[in-house]
Amino acid sequence: MERPPRRVVSLVPSLTEAIALSTPDLLAGATDYCTHPPGLDVPRVGGSKYPSVDRVLALAPDLVVANAEENRREDVEALRAAGVAVWVTYPRTLDEALASLARLLAALGAPDPPWLGETRAAWARPAPAPPRRAVVPVWRRPWVVLGRDTFAGDVLRRLGVHNLYDDAPDRYPRPPLAEILARDPEVVVLPDEPYAFTTDDGPEAFPGVPCVLVSGRHLTWYGPSLVEARAVLESQLRV
Repeated sequence: MERPPRRVVSLVPSLTEAIALSTPDLLAGATDYCTHPPGLDVPRVGGSKYPSVDRVLALAPDLVVANAEENRREDVEALRAAGVAVWVTYPRTLDEALASLARLLAALGAPDPPWLGETRAAWARPAPAPPRRAVVPVWRRPWVVLGRDTFAGDVLRRLGVHNLYDDAPDRYPRPPLAEILARDPEVVVLPDEPYAFTTDDGPEAFPGVPCVLVSGRHLTWYGPSLVEARAVLESQLRV
């Protein structure tokens, strides 16, 4: 870019929160799913997976931020073809996420905001040992679980949870329920997003196995939510 951006549209909820808290004057638009910080008042451009490219362009951004998993390649390409710079993130570990956030915020003129240092401090402690064997469904009908090289998997590893599908060839395998149970997990971790698992929807599929409902925002978002994510998830994982 020839100059620092002055109007930014975010297609990623966690990055929307990071930008809104660090450089609020730059945020020109966000998706319908950008719920934080509470009370965020900016124009909306549709969903993260299916934003309206026309609505994004109508906001005249000089930068759009996106994520390789949450957003579609065709939308990124359409925005770039229209002459808009698009910053695409793809962190698969906590360290990668913090480095990516630091680069983005530095480019936006907000290097190392206080919450970023607080996040590093919160996650500095080593993981407890021994780790607990777990499966982590993120969808059902069909079942989809966390596999290898995922940000959420690394977060859980740092909390003393070993993902039994960490050796899978896919990042999000779709095993049948019988195979999941055959892996003999000590605990099943059920986040409330992207699928909204609840006490009545999810645990009944794993009779005899402890199930833990956790905050999907704290497990999968990389941004200011990470400051409190360790304490929140550690509390929820105690079974």
